[in-house]
Amino acid sequence: MAEAGPPGRPGRPGQPARHSRHAAARKRSRVWPVLLSLVLVAAAVGGGLALHRSSQRADGSPGPGVSTSTIDPAARSAAVDQVLARRSQAVLSGDEQQFLADVDPGNTRLVAAQRTLFANLRQFGFATLAYQQLAQQYDETIAKKYGPSTYLVAVAMTYQLRAIDTVPVRAMLGYTFTQRANGSWMLVSDSDLDKRLPRGSHEEAWDTGPVLVKRAPRVLVVVEKGQETLADKLVAMSLSAVDAVTKRWPGGWKGAGVVIALDDKTVRGADYTQPKNAEDAIAMATWVYRTLPGEKTGEGERADSYVVINPNNRGKVDARTLAHEFTHVATAPYGPHAPRWLVEGAAAYVEFLPMSGQKDLAIAQYRLDVRTKYLAKAKGLPADATFFDQADSSYPLSWLALDYLFTRFGPTEVGTLYRELAALGSSQKERDRIMLEHLGITEAGLFRALRAAAAA
Repeated sequence: MAEAGPPGRPGRPGQPARHSRHAAARKRSRVWPVLLSLVLVAAAVGGGLALHRSSQRADGSPGPGVSTSTIDPAARSAAVDQVLARRSQAVLSGDEQQFLADVDPGNTRLVAAQRTLFANLRQFGFATLAYQQLAQQYDETIAKKYGPSTYLVAVAMTYQLRAIDTVPVRAMLGYTFTQRANGSWMLVSDSDLDKRLPRGSHEEAWDTGPVLVKRAPRVLVVVEKGQETLADKLVAMSLSAVDAVTKRWPGGWKGAGVVIALDDKTVRGADYTQPKNAEDAIAMATWVYRTLPGEKTGEGERADSYVVINPNNRGKVDARTLAHEFTHVATAPYGPHAPRWLVEGAAAYVEFLPMSGQKDLAIAQYRLDVRTKYLAKAKGLPADATFFDQADSSYPLSWLALDYLFTRFGPTEVGTLYRELAALGSSQKERDRIMLEHLGITEAGLFRALRAAAAA
């Protein structure tokens, strides 16, 4: 999940800085670099899969109120596995009838929603897709609603989007099954567990209403069904941004950009119902998991990121915004431990560089203004804990730090530093060790170097 957006940005050269969130959204300009995009941050995912452990008795059986005397758990598990296999195969083969065959036919609303889900899934182009039971849940209210055979289970969806995901990734959902009179099992709900699932590991783009998916080389864009013009515009901007990050990020980037621009305000880890996000944020790069939160680590293992655009600020997105976010996408697999100034500074650095089809930015003036307005007042590099609370200064100072690093040490060294800090920089001691090893200075030393460069 991404953090809340920054409250404002500096104005045009020669004008005072803006500190009003409303003004930032209303008067933003590209005469010098401006951004309102967000960092990859995990939130509310600790313990992830513990949800299915706390929902059972100590012996692993469901709680009271469910009759198990006539249900063989092993047979039930095997039967549900078959249902899940049929559903995944139906998506891959394009068989809607098979996809709906195990859905409660008496629930017309569920059938309609599942038909929409099938149509959405088919558009994404899965190279692989499989559903796996994780563990049974228990909820007395749900058990009473559906009867004694109720089987509520957390499910992992493992998939790989063709030409998008470099490795299989996982999302999480919950299914409720009941047993038919003939002994087979049918799906009666796919939303009963939604509020328990870890943020960022579910609520995928295909779980919303009808969508339109458009592809281009290394690009996949998702919009509301019927929004062809918006989809084409985002595809064009995404192609430009992918090209920019590929050329500019040290060592190149071979990944792909997924851009989700839906009317829904909560998609994946992006939550645009939060007032600060809703007003200021343009886009968030949200994590995609190789392993889900709680499976191997509390945070989950990252594989990639998908970008989710704020529906309130959709008109403000441009190729530079997406270049910023795709830099987050490119660096997401490195790990979660890089300092925030490095994460955001690197994305801003790439965003502000010359881009094909984009007007060059007034970098020299920006550098001077950042030194004058922010560096002179700062006591150190932006700290992780207060980065977004002091976003007006955090973003410019982070860009300035990366501008210095790329100029002084070169892109190869910066890329190597980023990889090692992201993988191992979980403490200040480790960050200082890694910085000294690669640059010969700590974070405090880097700040002093920025001050010295400004004075010179």
